[in-house]
Amino acid sequence: MIPWHEVVLRLLLAVGLAAVLGTERELRGKAAGLRTHILIGVGSAGFTLASFMGFTQADAARVASGVVAGVGFLGAGVIFRGDRGSSGGISGLTTAASIWVTACVGTAAAVGLVVLAIAVTVVALVALELPKLRD
Repeated sequence: MIPWHEVVLRLLLAVGLAAVLGTERELRGKAAGLRTHILIGVGSAGFTLASFMGFTQADAARVASGVVAGVGFLGAGVIFRGDRGSSGGISGLTTAASIWVTACVGTAAAVGLVVLAIAVTVVALVALELPKLRD
């Protein structure tokens, strides 16, 4: 059993790192911003912790798989076909990817993989800050 103070620290780590990614999206005026990313981070951490603490036969791979699949549907909701001139276009793909990555960060934080959670956040933030190259 994980001590309660460790549970709180893991949840706070998930919230803090998700807030970093959400702030970047918020500053760019995206629909899925700070609150959405925090909820995804803490939600994925919560489901992961609940699985390990509430069930004696918890399987880490199944929990992670469930989070990935569930968040994938959520991410799909932010992707839509926008009006990009006569050719049309896809909008929201990067925000959907950041949602997916935030679930990874929350899950990693929940299982105590602090270095992984931080590293994924840093790499994702760097990728989000890269300039958008246009044709």
